Amino acid sequence: MSNDSSTRIVDGLRDWIRTAPPGAQLPSTRRLVADYGASPVTVQKALRSLTAAGLVESRPGVGTFVRAARVTRSPDYGWQSGALGAPRATLPRTAGPMRTAPDDAIALHSGYPEPGLLPERLVRAALVRAARGASATGRPPAAGLPELRAWFAAEVAAATPAARSTPSATDVVIVPGSQAGLTSVFRSLVAPGQPLLVESPTYWGALLAAHQSGVRLVPVAGDDGGPDPVQLDRAFRETGARALYAQPSFANPTGVQWSPGRAQAVLDVVREHDAFLVEDDWAHDLGIDTSSAPLAASDEAGHVVYLRSLTKSMSPTIRVGAVVARGPALERIAADRAAESLYVSGLLQHAALEVVTDPGWRTHLRRLRGQLRERRDLLVDSLRQHVPDLRVDRSPAGGLHLWARLPDGTDVVRLVRACEERGVWVASGDEWFPTEPTGPYLRLNFTGPDPARYPEAARAIGDALASA
Repeated sequence: MSNDSSTRIVDGLRDWIRTAPPGAQLPSTRRLVADYGASPVTVQKALRSLTAAGLVESRPGVGTFVRAARVTRSPDYGWQSGALGAPRATLPRTAGPMRTAPDDAIALHSGYPEPGLLPERLVRAALVRAARGASATGRPPAAGLPELRAWFAAEVAAATPAARSTPSATDVVIVPGSQAGLTSVFRSLVAPGQPLLVESPTYWGALLAAHQSGVRLVPVAGDDGGPDPVQLDRAFRETGARALYAQPSFANPTGVQWSPGRAQAVLDVVREHDAFLVEDDWAHDLGIDTSSAPLAASDEAGHVVYLRSLTKSMSPTIRVGAVVARGPALERIAADRAAESLYVSGLLQHAALEVVTDPGWRTHLRRLRGQLRERRDLLVDSLRQHVPDLRVDRSPAGGLHLWARLPDGTDVVRLVRACEERGVWVASGDEWFPTEPTGPYLRLNFTGPDPARYPEAARAIGDALASA
């Protein structure tokens, strides 16, 4: 109610400001409280919003006054074209999954679960505790807090067979989210202009990080079980590549999880070529019917560079992840991260450590598994009932998304616009292909807000498909 009242006051004062001369004094807080029937705190919140928008200025002890309108001109930045030259890489301005949908839209395009699926109470309490400690003002070690590094190492060690050596805290570098980690890993393992093998389709953020790192993407064909080992071997031989990027568990966008046999075959090919496998375990905490099985647990020689983030399962504001690697590769990655950002916020690291070591964390993950299953099944059933022309071949065993094949010849860009006109936001599958798309697809997030509206969303997609 307080937010609604604040918005009402802001809207009312904006109308008043439009006709008021510059320097006019706004009514006093007491008067606004009486006029709008709101609390003084709500009135002050509204005034702060107007101040932040540059419409008014506050003079302590005097009052709040209308600011003079600033003259808006269009400067000429033409000189920068010559100074900058041609761009080193062409990057998308804003990826489709990162766009913000209107509040009343049904958002199926995002790459994040809605807040109701996150451990909000644990995160809030952890941030409060972290803010009260030394991390609020102290500088953490460049590689990350030792306790948090040890926790990530222990997570991999828990999946490692008893006869194999396990990673330790010294094999871990804390990174500010998986995107920053991917960029550092690619820069450290692959020289600019050299090939990086990737699944096709694959995570759009990895494609972005590869472009930013200046490496050359080479797609590898696969099937429902993951990359084809024969095709992978040929790609290594023909390109001279020294690294493969992949998501063996619940791949984004397809939802594929490699079988143990396929995982071993891929790892054998990587070893044969003295190469690296960059394993992005993005959905480690998001298993539904099965759990993630990190390939890093089967590697002792440092071929697997393992990346894991807590952002999807804990909170988008906790930009904390880890890279687990061994040997000179780890040293290069750690040096790149230190040069890029010196260190990750100690406050966020302490908060993340508080959450994952709280007994409630495991309880949250067990509850989340059932919630993900319910929402996945609801969206799959809604699509099959209301959009029979949209083919969902796989009900993923984990993750957040459905990969849906559209009829051949569908104009995906036009379809996305048509869906938005009907209040449903979806993501074009084109963004997940490193080269030309092999067909028209949509990627749909089944963890968005208000799952009760999924049938409505499916009907809207069906109408849009019929029109597009």
